[in-house]
Amino acid sequence: MIKAASRFPDPDELERELNEYLKKKYGVRIKVMSPMQMTFRSESEASGKKSSGLNQVRFDLRPEELESYLNQYVIKQDRAKAVLATKICTHYNRIRLQRERERFGKVQPVGRIKNNILLIGPTGVGKTYLVKLIAEKLNVPFVKGDATKFSETGYVGGDVEDLVRDLVSAADDDIELAEHGIIYIDEIDKIASSKGLIGPDVSRTGVQRALLKPLEETEVDLRVPHDPIAQLQAIEQFRRTGKREKRVVNTRNILFVMSGAFPELSDIIKKRIRKQGVGFGAEIYSKDEDTHFLHYVTADDLVEYGFEREFIGRVPVIAVLDPLSEEDLYEILKNPNNPIILGKKEDFRCYGIDIVFEDEALRAIARMAYREKTGARALTSVVEKVLLPFEKTLPSTAIRRFVVTLEVVENPERELARLLADPENPEYRNRYEAALEQERIVVLQRSDSVITQFKNKYPLIFNRDRIALVVDFHMRSGVPIDKVFEEVVLLYNQIRIFESDFYEKHGFKITFEEDAVNEIIVRALECDTTAAVICREISRDFDYAFKLISDRCGQMHFVLGRDAVIRPVEYMDELVRKTYERYPLDSEDHRYRRGS
Repeated sequence: MIKAASRFPDPDELERELNEYLKKKYGVRIKVMSPMQMTFRSESEASGKKSSGLNQVRFDLRPEELESYLNQYVIKQDRAKAVLATKICTHYNRIRLQRERERFGKVQPVGRIKNNILLIGPTGVGKTYLVKLIAEKLNVPFVKGDATKFSETGYVGGDVEDLVRDLVSAADDDIELAEHGIIYIDEIDKIASSKGLIGPDVSRTGVQRALLKPLEETEVDLRVPHDPIAQLQAIEQFRRTGKREKRVVNTRNILFVMSGAFPELSDIIKKRIRKQGVGFGAEIYSKDEDTHFLHYVTADDLVEYGFEREFIGRVPVIAVLDPLSEEDLYEILKNPNNPIILGKKEDFRCYGIDIVFEDEALRAIARMAYREKTGARALTSVVEKVLLPFEKTLPSTAIRRFVVTLEVVENPERELARLLADPENPEYRNRYEAALEQERIVVLQRSDSVITQFKNKYPLIFNRDRIALVVDFHMRSGVPIDKVFEEVVLLYNQIRIFESDFYEKHGFKITFEEDAVNEIIVRALECDTTAAVICREISRDFDYAFKLISDRCGQMHFVLGRDAVIRPVEYMDELVRKTYERYPLDSEDHRYRRGS
């Protein structure tokens, strides 16, 4: 007996879940519609309501799980990752708890302070990247704005509220989902007032005050006079419903993350925690050591820097990110998930060219980038400068494999000329294969936690061969390895469902051997389709061949190997032929007899 649901599900939820189930089972995108659903949808649209995407938000994520996820993508910054993972997970778990209490009529606690976060660190250390990764993991909308555009405005708060409106757009006009999103404001240090100045500082202080209410809780009207789209939406809403509905966004659960480089803040902190020596007793600190003082920042330091105390009080969480050393930049390039190398591989893959990087080449790139003193951002500019001649020329040649060596980094034009003069040189292929194998080893080492996680969760699915399959596809495609693992789980289940459905439809039980399963999964990944589609393609003549075999010997269960996937027609023909040879027909009484 099916247990009755506690509430009648929304038609959009029914449609989405049914479509997902049919896709898993049949491998195609099926759009399910019914008159009842159309009626419900029309009523929903008429009332101005739409289903919320909140059911996709990870309200129950644990800090260690989020921190482990960030470690896959971000090098160093351990303290900042720990702070972000802990406080953001707490923020969303607290929302989950409050939503559960609201079902029993309990109200929001008075005076609750949000875990708004301030990130302090130099340019190019991963501040924005970290927050984007977190928003992606949580499945919440994310928008970014620069505090510099808020200064010198003619009205207070307008531009700040525009960020909230942008969040609704990022949530695909889902207000409820937007009310649980993340707003990231960069260069927040630029709105700190400067002592002794009056003109521009009035605007900076005004922007700080304009942020006070959104940081805590306020309602932002989505329709403003200077937004023609909002006005057209209001007209359409009135046409359909005959009502003037005020659409507002409550910022109570919107998390604000702000960041800035904060130059000279370390001097303020140093004066506070260290007595300045005079004459022969003076202590000398290097500029690099100054960044160490940022970890001891307090609210008073930020107030002295130029922030209103009320503003700092609404940002209770502070995380400091350290500058990146040359070794850190090298480690970023070695990370299998780093977007710099993955992006460049994808650029070449667009032309059917596979590239790999030797270790010494990565070290040379890191060394060149470190000299620019712009953090990880310099890595992109150096890589582009080195590989631009190859990206321009190689697509017009027959070269499909390219290894980036130390020589390529040091003198791109010379190495390009050498490659074009002798593209079949065995040295190039040997170095390519060696670099590829080294890259595979690094992927296995850096992805050990992810691999272990999926092995433990799905021990029947992930044997050694299937893990190798995942790693190989990750290296070829650049798709994050955890996403490949998740896709393989889905494809594996589609294959087992197909086996079950085949029995229900034809009466023959089939079982794909592990090598056959791997072949189906590889094909589905490479063709960007489902395993069910591949299974249907190769099984068109299975039932006919199985019937011939069953009529001859009574066999009802067939175990299929890799050949059944690679060459299904020839495989079935051979299977029937061998069966007929083993069970020939007795010419006298037309009975089958067992062959010798």
